[in-house]
Amino acid sequence: MNNRNTYNKSGYVIARQFFTTAEISVLAQSVDRIYQQWLLENEANVVEYDLINMHGLTSRTFFKNNPAERVAFFKAIALPKLQEFIENIFGAGIYFHNSQLFFNPRSDTFLPYWHRDIQYNQFDEATQKKALVKMLSLHVRIPLIEETGLELVPGTHKRWDTDLEYKVRMQYQGHINSEQLPGAELMHLNPGDIIVFSANMLHRGNYALNNTRKALDLCIGKQHDLLAGSPDPGVLPTDQEMQEIGDNSWYKLARQIATGGL
Repeated sequence: MNNRNTYNKSGYVIARQFFTTAEISVLAQSVDRIYQQWLLENEANVVEYDLINMHGLTSRTFFKNNPAERVAFFKAIALPKLQEFIENIFGAGIYFHNSQLFFNPRSDTFLPYWHRDIQYNQFDEATQKKALVKMLSLHVRIPLIEETGLELVPGTHKRWDTDLEYKVRMQYQGHINSEQLPGAELMHLNPGDIIVFSANMLHRGNYALNNTRKALDLCIGKQHDLLAGSPDPGVLPTDQEMQEIGDNSWYKLARQIATGGL
């Protein structure tokens, strides 16, 4: 089964040893520095709210003292081979939306929860159901250390919840969103591996099996009417940076969308 068919069936595709050790090292070096800067400013919130991720790693605020590193980071997260891999599955028209770093919660009592990213937008459920099969919203997970940290329910990128899945996800009728769901698959990834999965399928993190976690997610997708006005221009390259970035189709399209240029 090829990658396109695999995604169409399951909602995710894994590529083993996609990045070289050197490429992962470049990513990890920037991510570590960005995370430490963010942590200094957000330590209290991390503890109080049991935060499990940060976003906007390409924001200018993290590169005020080293703008050249920002260009290098943009290049590193959108290597031509990654763009080609993605577009071979999903076709042209992919744009970069944002980036996230996932880490373990500080509290051992914080439980992983089932969700679809689309539920956090201000859409009613009828709109969510219609958008589910038409909206391409993807995460490209790049683990910077070994992890068994992601759980998915295959096929839910194309269908709505079963009765049980809905009650668990929405915590109805005595259910909680950390319950185990039938058919769920737990993903094991090594540095260099990637998994591309639908942000709108049923998924959750897993914290118990990893002493620590450092997973970089690239948020990409195709333009959709319900996503008008995104992404945030602050996480995208400037005009000058665009000149320095060679293969920049993901960023070029993102800038056009963000400024209403399409």
